[in-house]
Amino acid sequence: MITINHKADENSSNGCDSRWHSRGYLPHFESTYVIQMVTYRLADALPREVAQRLSDEMSDEKGDAAYRKRIEAYLDTGYGSCVLRHQNIAQVVYDSLLFNNNERYCLHAWVIMPNHIHVLLQVISPRTLSRIIKGWKSFTAREINKLLGSRGKVWQDDYWDRYVRDERHYSAATQYIHENPVKAGLVARQEDWPWSSCRKPNKE
Repeated sequence: MITINHKADENSSNGCDSRWHSRGYLPHFESTYVIQMVTYRLADALPREVAQRLSDEMSDEKGDAAYRKRIEAYLDTGYGSCVLRHQNIAQVVYDSLLFNNNERYCLHAWVIMPNHIHVLLQVISPRTLSRIIKGWKSFTAREINKLLGSRGKVWQDDYWDRYVRDERHYSAATQYIHENPVKAGLVARQEDWPWSSCRKPNKE
């Protein structure tokens, strides 16, 4: 089992390696000390009116975690173009994730779903999570538009992240990522989904 040994947490003030920031959308926690779970989705995977309706339906008592679970459940219904279903497009995303693995970040688990992506990773200093995700999105957006013969917006403007607090949380996050295709009804077993760290895809 992996040992989670955080040198800093979300309340830390010991230098610039751990900090909160926001681009006006969601708050993000930047740190080279922690493992983080990140979710980002296609631009058409969640209509704005649906996101607002889901937010309105959730009471303040249930909080942000419950709202995010509703969002995840909606994404798993396969709304939008779901272009990540296509093997050549999923391959582009796969290649982008692994290209700088162990150089700019360390991947622990990941899955490419039809309209969203989950990644469990740790950033390697001096890189930042926001720049890593920006790089993934920028490169894949260009390549996906080339493959589709389009010029449209590919990814949502922001992403969701949460840092892993302990070994139990790490295990739960890894299981959630690998089980997502099963939960969404795409395959019967997690190892049957080709675009996941649970099983490397067949490039043939």
